[in-house]
Amino acid sequence: MRKQYNRCVREQVLHYIRERKLLKAGDRVAVAVSGGADSVSLLRVLLELRAELGIVLFVAHFNHQLRGAESDADERFVAELAREHDLPFFAGRADVRAHAAADKISLEHAARELRYQWLTNLAREEDLDAIATAHNADDQAETVLMKFLRGAGTRGLAGIHAVHTGHGSRIIRPLLETPRREVESYLNALNQPWREDHSNLDTQHTRNRIRHELLPLLERDYNPNLRQLLSDTAEVAFAEERYWQREAEAFLARWHEQPRRLLLQKFMCLPCGFLHEPVAVQRRVLKCFLDRHGIPTDFDHVERTRLCALRGLAVVNLSGGWQAKREGDWLELCPPLTQPKGSATGYEYEFLVPGLCAIPEASLTVQVSTLPAEAAALEPPGTLLRGNFLAGELTVRNWLPGDRFRPAHSGSEKRLKELFAARHIPAGQRPLWPVVLSGDQIVWVRGFPVAQDFAWTPSSGDALRIDVTPLNPPANAT
Repeated sequence: MRKQYNRCVREQVLHYIRERKLLKAGDRVAVAVSGGADSVSLLRVLLELRAELGIVLFVAHFNHQLRGAESDADERFVAELAREHDLPFFAGRADVRAHAAADKISLEHAARELRYQWLTNLAREEDLDAIATAHNADDQAETVLMKFLRGAGTRGLAGIHAVHTGHGSRIIRPLLETPRREVESYLNALNQPWREDHSNLDTQHTRNRIRHELLPLLERDYNPNLRQLLSDTAEVAFAEERYWQREAEAFLARWHEQPRRLLLQKFMCLPCGFLHEPVAVQRRVLKCFLDRHGIPTDFDHVERTRLCALRGLAVVNLSGGWQAKREGDWLELCPPLTQPKGSATGYEYEFLVPGLCAIPEASLTVQVSTLPAEAAALEPPGTLLRGNFLAGELTVRNWLPGDRFRPAHSGSEKRLKELFAARHIPAGQRPLWPVVLSGDQIVWVRGFPVAQDFAWTPSSGDALRIDVTPLNPPANAT
């Protein structure tokens, strides 16, 4: 029985790595090992496969300092495991609670942010080709179900991706098709112990409730094969999303093939000819159009905007103060007012990437987030920046007379004053209009495509997305 479990997991992981081309001979791979069953099994199976794959292994452990002595014991366990197998060991640590409190984010979010930041830096410093993490098929099922409950489309239902590429490293998930029960059986067959994180039993956390309560209930009373079904859903959704995003962009590009003068005047408008397409295409194109302008959307936003285009609604209020309305044969986007009460004053702030910056003068928050290459490929052209082309810090300031900018897919650099006029941005809004700079180069201007020289391409690795939201959103905002 032990040999059977060994071979089952070993062959499953080997097939997945080769099918997805996750690794190649000569790769230097750090396995992120927490000490739990999943990550320990990942290390052990890659140890079995390293000669066949021709890879060099390292062990990486990040101490979140959330469980006191238990966290330190986890670190010692992983260090001893690395020593036992004669593998180089790297350890990092950070005060996750302090980071969560300072940034006003959840512990889970803070832990993930700091962990991946450390792993990315480790990959750069040690010239690693890949970081292997131990997300398994059960993690995938839990993620898909959780996103479905929160209201996700195919992008969200695509779940966890097999590979995250960027910044000179690749984060891979070789166990993504391996169920947790097989992981534990594999370790038992090897007589390999692991550490238990008792916080994973705390049902105050949504994921733990899904893992320990909801999924078992659904499997028992509705579908015993639910986990596999959810994993299959993620695989289908990922392929569907990639296909339909390209189709939507092609439709959008075709409808914007107007004379150049008209295109410049109507950059924030969409010709209503798209309404002759099937409803599914209408919705896809509208979401793509709104995404292009950095406007967060859900199904209700998209559907209400579609009804507005059909003249069923006079105006639609969107996220961040944007509005949509039908003007003749065009669906027009109206940017939010950024001019606060009182006289306009200039501003200039520096912030880290990724990160966010509050702009009290304009009542706005600017946030820069990282997108893996797989997710970036689903975004409209001209909306994302190349992460590896930018400085570690960005500057956001108000527009200044004389500023010049070349949006992606435009003919030449122009004065921003001319571009504002072409987009019909009211003169009263311009003094506090935000622009983002990397060094002394303007890379992003609100309401425009990103700078041509800094626009993300499929060969650029990770991408950066800049979003703008009201500094003090209404209490009932979604």
